[in-house]
Amino acid sequence: MTVTTLPTRDSLLERFAPVFARIADGAVDREQHRTLPHEQVRWLADAGFTAVTVPVAAGGAGASASDLFTLLIRLAEADSNIPQLLRAHFAFVEELLLDPDVVRRDEWFTRIAAGEVFGNASHERSTAAVGSLSTHIVPDGDGWRLHGQKHYSTGTIFADWTTVTAQTPDGHTVGVTVRVDDPDVEVHDDWNGFGQRLTGSGTTTFDGVRVELWQLRPERAERRTVLPAFLQTVLLASLAGVGAAAARDAAAFVRSRTRHYQHGVGRTAASDPLVQSVVGRIASDAVAAEALVLNAAAAIDTAHDAIVDGEDGPELDAVIDAAELRTIAVQGTVVEVVLRATTTLFEVGGASATDRDRALDRHWRNARTLSSHNPVVFQQRVIGDHLVNGAPLTYFWATGETR
Repeated sequence: MTVTTLPTRDSLLERFAPVFARIADGAVDREQHRTLPHEQVRWLADAGFTAVTVPVAAGGAGASASDLFTLLIRLAEADSNIPQLLRAHFAFVEELLLDPDVVRRDEWFTRIAAGEVFGNASHERSTAAVGSLSTHIVPDGDGWRLHGQKHYSTGTIFADWTTVTAQTPDGHTVGVTVRVDDPDVEVHDDWNGFGQRLTGSGTTTFDGVRVELWQLRPERAERRTVLPAFLQTVLLASLAGVGAAAARDAAAFVRSRTRHYQHGVGRTAASDPLVQSVVGRIASDAVAAEALVLNAAAAIDTAHDAIVDGEDGPELDAVIDAAELRTIAVQGTVVEVVLRATTTLFEVGGASATDRDRALDRHWRNARTLSSHNPVVFQQRVIGDHLVNGAPLTYFWATGETR
């Protein structure tokens, strides 16, 4: 019998620390010049990071969700754009891990282990009603043609493949996986948000892209799933990394500061107990955010394992609900403490902390932008309705025009 030894979390952190450090070295320069991290994504793929949750037998590292989120926090500390732009990629891997179709799963795992990267093209800015899509596929001989336009195509501009949601002529929603370098695919870097500016969350157009049957993913049954919690926790890990970066930069700024105020308590900023306390508060918020994220990740691990082990019925529903509830519950607090940390960062110094060359403002801008995804106000209402009235948690939701 062959025994597969999985890597420990510490060994994974040690393995990827050099590439994370390399990414961190150029983060401020990329931010200042709006340089998309194409090269950095390729470094990660070449290092095996994009296959870290692929099973060892399929060429990956066999990392758990908790392992992944720990790594994503450290990657976000280096550059918070990169975990978010890889969000669809890791969600695609998670979906494959839970896919009972072994042949399909292993075919895609082979591509991922070879370094191929996946992006996202799900959301639209069209005037379609909530729950409907203007992107559609139509039959074409023994295949299909994909037509439409997607916005917020996070990660696609860096990817080999993008995962698209589309409607069939009879109104069903399907997943379609297409090559980004297909001549009938156009990707634009027109994301105009003030934060997370390097995620490539722009527009992707599909002008009659040829789709073979094997590129279609069957419509998911509308039942409980761990994927919404997984997707949300990637954003939370990115936020926790921003908090850690704010703590790091606060301490570095104070250590290097030679100017101080006459009415300060210490002779220098570094020796001033008031400034020290500010840095301590930022660090406390960062540590709290990371602990909350990993608490949610543990619940996702439990739900993932239950699905893989073939559990079903009320027992499975309970562990999936627990993962979803845990994730949306910690979201509000992670958002609160990271936004506080990235604002408090500017209390460690005077106006010099706002110097554009330091780019300290990127931490707040990135945190605010990440926090605006899946707004907390709606998540907390769902929690309250569930706890008070027993209402089901919301696993399937969409945006669009109200009619």
